[in-house]
Amino acid sequence: MFIDKFYSSSSDKVRFSRQQASDFAKQIADDFNPLHNIEAKRFCVPGDLLFAVTLARAGLHQQMRFKFSGMVTDENELNFPQSLGQDVKVTDDNGKEYLEIGASGDKTDNPALIESLIKAYVGFSGHTFPHLLVELMAKENVMINPARPMIMYESMAIDLQRLDIKEISLVLAKTELTIEGKRGNACLAFDLLSEGEVVGHGEKHMILSGLREFDQATMDNIANDYNAMKAAYQAA
Repeated sequence: MFIDKFYSSSSDKVRFSRQQASDFAKQIADDFNPLHNIEAKRFCVPGDLLFAVTLARAGLHQQMRFKFSGMVTDENELNFPQSLGQDVKVTDDNGKEYLEIGASGDKTDNPALIESLIKAYVGFSGHTFPHLLVELMAKENVMINPARPMIMYESMAIDLQRLDIKEISLVLAKTELTIEGKRGNACLAFDLLSEGEVVGHGEKHMILSGLREFDQATMDNIANDYNAMKAAYQAA
């Protein structure tokens, strides 16, 4: 499967090099968050890569939820499941938890369907910022701290009505940002389609920290810096 080149494994152990994680973020997710840059001081592996590896190794279930609880770096070797259930933890050998997975319903190991879902979801998820979040923040008159922009990927879930399909596409259904003081909870709801028919739904949840009053010029600068990083990478 195409995802195999973005991680290394031995039995139930999985780890990610900085190059693998960064290549996945930029080449598959179109995600240019500086935390995924090879040279980043606070480097972390994209949550979407953990999602993709789970499906590639353990299969796709009709109902799946992922809750992210720790930042994975290139130094972490993770105990990754090869089968799933209602409450499965991804941990390191010290017992530290990085990801909680719940799975139920029918299961498929169809590589074409799994690859289609991974690419559809990851392509959508990687465009969260600035495409969707800036519009949401402007609507609620808040923005992240420009000096230390913190957007944390908290969780995601999918619910498929059936698995006897060949490929999946994704369309945005609804966005919502709930404000609690200086903290925001963003929800991006989406529909999953196959050959034009809705076959499932899902949600992505993020936490925004250090919120303050929205300033268009400041947000434009943040978005411009982000787009400049993307343009520089693509031109290299």
